[in-house]
Amino acid sequence: MDFDSQDMQPTAAMGQPKRSDLVAEEIKRLITAKNLLPGDKLPRESELQSMFAVSKSTIREALKSLEVQGLVKVSTGPGGGGMVVEVPLDRTFQLMQNYLFFKEVRIEDIYQVRKLLEPELAASAVAHLTDAHFAALEHNIQCCDPMAEHVEDPLAQRQEEMNFHDIFAAACPNSFLRFSCEMINQMIRQLTVFDNEMPLQEQAKFGMSNTKFHKQILQAARERDADRVRALMSDHMHDCMRSVTRMHGKLKGRLILDSEMSRRTMARNARRAGRQKAGG
Repeated sequence: MDFDSQDMQPTAAMGQPKRSDLVAEEIKRLITAKNLLPGDKLPRESELQSMFAVSKSTIREALKSLEVQGLVKVSTGPGGGGMVVEVPLDRTFQLMQNYLFFKEVRIEDIYQVRKLLEPELAASAVAHLTDAHFAALEHNIQCCDPMAEHVEDPLAQRQEEMNFHDIFAAACPNSFLRFSCEMINQMIRQLTVFDNEMPLQEQAKFGMSNTKFHKQILQAARERDADRVRALMSDHMHDCMRSVTRMHGKLKGRLILDSEMSRRTMARNARRAGRQKAGG
């Protein structure tokens, strides 16, 4: 396929895409056609040049575009080149949150969706929870208990409580449902702010209510009672919305910076390592 032919020359007047963008699209088609999986290598740069009849700089620009999208990883040196990778969740979260920055989204809107999805996610995960999941859930409850000793930052505890729901999400067999709930959890974790004058007793009340529900949900999950888990999670979501409203919580939209992504990835990896350690 020759992208240097006259009819493919990009012109600003016609609004045609750049040649590198067209090549990036063709590489996507190549990945699909060959059913390439994460870890599979793309053809070498020289092969891609020959395949699409474009310059080395055009190939490199196309690969860079795909790397920014999270679809490939480009390495240099002997044996280097493009390799297919799974799009990182953090990158997807960033794009979604930046999209919503320009929309009018209230925390009530988020909880309206969360109240529908979270009970179904938890119920669907019950049959797939392992001993490691149960240990991680137990550990999370202990860390977030407002009655625990040396609680220095109650709000940080409330953010950590979101990991309880992420553990259920990790066991959910429905990947789209899992992603939807993880996206909601990320938004609540990162974008929710509370009144600075919020009394400590209100924070503690919220934490105690969450701990009570989490303990009940964990017990029902250990008994493999999916229906009870669903009902408890539904009650928990309604209670959370009441607590957030009482505490004057709201979403504060902001653009997510690339510099935050690496820190978030490191934090997520540390949490995973902690959960694996807790599970033995």
